[in-house]
Amino acid sequence: MVKLYSTINNAQTGDYPEFDNKLINWVSAIRAREAGGAIPPGEFVALKHLLHEQRLYKSAAELRLMREAAEITCQAHVRAMISCRPGMLESELEAELVYEFMRNGARTPAYPCIVGGGENACTLHYVENSAALRKNDLVLIDAGCEYQHYAADVTRTFPVNGVFNKTQQALYEVVLEANKQGIERCTRGVGFREPHEVALRIMVEGLVELKLLEGEVDEIIAEESYRPFCPHTSSHWLGSDVHDVGDYRVDGVWRELEPGMVLTMEPGIYIPNNEAMAHLAPRWRGIGIRIEDDVLITSHKPEVLSDAAPKEIPDVQRVMADGVIG
Repeated sequence: MVKLYSTINNAQTGDYPEFDNKLINWVSAIRAREAGGAIPPGEFVALKHLLHEQRLYKSAAELRLMREAAEITCQAHVRAMISCRPGMLESELEAELVYEFMRNGARTPAYPCIVGGGENACTLHYVENSAALRKNDLVLIDAGCEYQHYAADVTRTFPVNGVFNKTQQALYEVVLEANKQGIERCTRGVGFREPHEVALRIMVEGLVELKLLEGEVDEIIAEESYRPFCPHTSSHWLGSDVHDVGDYRVDGVWRELEPGMVLTMEPGIYIPNNEAMAHLAPRWRGIGIRIEDDVLITSHKPEVLSDAAPKEIPDVQRVMADGVIG
């Protein structure tokens, strides 16, 4: 039996109706000539799922490229921290990121850089990057380079003036702990969703302790009343695309993490200055914090590809105070 394999744009039947119609017409034309010996295809096989599974497990060569992409990206985040000054435009920090990418051989960002100062950090996909950075605000940078067709995806949040105030530090420490404990759970055999659930519980516990949420932690999680503060999940696949392909569930069950997979760990807490948050003290409003790392699943403990980008408060403040660009 003859099989016709099509890999047009990794497409399968139903993705592109116009192409589907052309394909059926081609097959009909072949069938019309069967009496003369033509053999039409008897089966269509979609390769999309098979290709996606192959992309999910990274080879040693792919991991070398991903480590390099992460290293370049970390250098860019350090450059942004060192370059940051009150009064700068968000776009000026973006320029520092792109410069560092390009001077290290990464021609483009893997996705539009997010540089959000103050309340702009509460917009998840903020890419306008046009506002001035204010002295007492935090700035959130979500940026990664593409290096030889492989992506990095790293987020760091730091104070524009180089020093966290008490309110910023209290919230930052919650997100940082969620990030670290989520990474620790990125181990072989764990379900994909579990690291996020660990990170989410840490954030909800922290929000309750800071009196930004009220109630029992289990009830808050079950009722999803945390969503105004924590609107997104903490992980996605990473590879030759920033949100890379690969099933998250197998037969309806969260798939187990296996060596060679790379995913992000990016918990975040956001407190926009809007009506929904009007009951909170002004010092909390207008703060958005996300901390994101790229994590390789191994046979043992997880490997954090983006570990070179500072995220501990003393390290961030020291880097910004030293002010030396390598």
